[in-house]
Amino acid sequence: MKSKSTALSLFLFLFLNSCNAVDDLLTFTISNTASIQIKSTAPINLPSEILTPDVTTNSSAEFKNNNTKASLVKDVKLKSLQLTITDPDGERFKFLKSIHLYISTTNSDEIELAYQDNINSTANTIDLISTDARLDQYIKADQYKIRTKVTLKETLTKDVTLKADMKFRVTADPF
Repeated sequence: MKSKSTALSLFLFLFLNSCNAVDDLLTFTISNTASIQIKSTAPINLPSEILTPDVTTNSSAEFKNNNTKASLVKDVKLKSLQLTITDPDGERFKFLKSIHLYISTTNSDEIELAYQDNINSTANTIDLISTDARLDQYIKADQYKIRTKVTLKETLTKDVTLKADMKFRVTADPF
């Protein structure tokens, strides 16, 4: 009986490791950036919305570079979203109470992408919490929109520009 248990354990170990190896062959990262400008006229302690220009994706090229195509994509999730203050120099996130980012396309409903509440940072870079939303249809599109909702806890004396670095984990079948 012990040898059957050992053999079964060995089989499960090999099977799970081979599945992970196959997953790694079919998984890659797509990176995109967006610029977000928070106006100095934004109210304190009230949510205000910011629309950004459309983000043009390089998905088709990324799919091709990874030996797949949009129709073979099985799953896309946000791996990370990092915000960095690019202007003005020296500004820190101490002014920000919360931030929520939403994604949409002309053919897809808007969903929440990432967020951070109760921000207590004196750095010029923060990482947002990614939602678990499936993003296949958004990343397959030629472009998507990012809408941002911010709540300030301090008055801004100047407009603040943020760079949003987004990394998407893509799982797809090969050609």
